[in-house]
Amino acid sequence: MPDSPTPPTIDKAGFASLVPHAGDMCLLDGVVAFDDNTIHAISTTHVAANHPLRGPRGLHAVHLAEYGAQATAVHGALRARASGATQPRPGMLVSLRGVKLAVDRIDDLAGRLDVFAECLLADDAGAQYTFRIEHAGREIASGRAAVIHPAAP
Repeated sequence: MPDSPTPPTIDKAGFASLVPHAGDMCLLDGVVAFDDNTIHAISTTHVAANHPLRGPRGLHAVHLAEYGAQATAVHGALRARASGATQPRPGMLVSLRGVKLAVDRIDDLAGRLDVFAECLLADDAGAQYTFRIEHAGREIASGRAAVIHPAAP
């Protein structure tokens, strides 16, 4: 399915108001598919000359963790909306573990990124996810992310 012309089922406008990432920092372009446990998002923002995380030497692959984390945020927000919540609970990324990178940079990769995340555990306190990012069918990053939902004041 990588680089297929299939349009996203939910474009950025369909989820941007549900997550804290705004403007150029909202790195995902759309969601191809999601269910209660998984999400498949896509992005082409990694090649943008004005990418907010881009440094003088380009966009380092370590920033793929942000793509994975944003997929978890979008997934959590879509899950909350599907369960009837008007707004998802705010979350804070507190841990990245086991991050593996197969490339050094990503700004030189033509075409789209496929961003996958799977919810391993979610409750009122937070969530645990795995994520992986593929380019042209090749895994270029993977890891685990932990999110907590701070207690309401």
